[in-house]
Amino acid sequence: MKKFFSNIKKYYKYAVRSAKAELKSEVADSYLNWMWWIIEPFCFMLIYTFVFGVVFPNNTKYFASFVFVGQTAWEFFNRMVTGSVKLITNNRDLVTKVYIPKYILLLSKSFTYLFKMGISLIITFGLMIFQGVPLSWHILFFIPILIVLYVLSFGVGMLLMHFGVTLNDLSNLTNIVLRMIFYLSGIFYNINERLGKKNPTLCFFLLRVNPAAFCMNELRKVMLYAKLPSFEGLAVWLIIGIMLCAFGVHVIHKNENSYAKVI
Repeated sequence: MKKFFSNIKKYYKYAVRSAKAELKSEVADSYLNWMWWIIEPFCFMLIYTFVFGVVFPNNTKYFASFVFVGQTAWEFFNRMVTGSVKLITNNRDLVTKVYIPKYILLLSKSFTYLFKMGISLIITFGLMIFQGVPLSWHILFFIPILIVLYVLSFGVGMLLMHFGVTLNDLSNLTNIVLRMIFYLSGIFYNINERLGKKNPTLCFFLLRVNPAAFCMNELRKVMLYAKLPSFEGLAVWLIIGIMLCAFGVHVIHKNENSYAKVI
């Protein structure tokens, strides 16, 4: 891990410049330019709120904000996971010509995803104020929750980035698994309300074993309902995330010289 932190310090500026360049290229040919970073998450929120709040009535308090908090957390997790699978092969020219620790590619990608999540959070806070959500000091706990989400996503991303070099079908398999997790994470419904009394075992399983659902639930607790997060759960998932990161770093350091030959 010492080499990992040394490389992060050494290549940090490159990762930031690369992230900025990618963000600029995304909107370079767009008429609305950076406005798409606001329009896209806002439209998704409106769609989910309409479908699951109007077409299928939902009694969840502050439902629009409820959906947006879940959507914000999910989009970051989803982008980190799906974006990592083909990350090395998509950067074939860079990987084969210049040495760079391969997790720096994921670090750079994560900066673009963090930027977009930041925009979604700003919209979420604005929506919360519009809906009259009472703001309390509990909301400050969203920071450690997002740190846990980032560490977990980065750890999973590193492993998928490694195996994605040799397993051509991993991308398709990842999409199927993520689609299943999407519907089981309670983005547009409250797992506690739907399953808490009917099937508490399944409710516990979905909220504790699924890291995406766990982080969403904890964010909603501190941001919308002025409750304390589960510190025990956060500690457990943080440890798991650190272990995944450590294992991912080990695997990449061991195999990164062979990536250029494979791709």
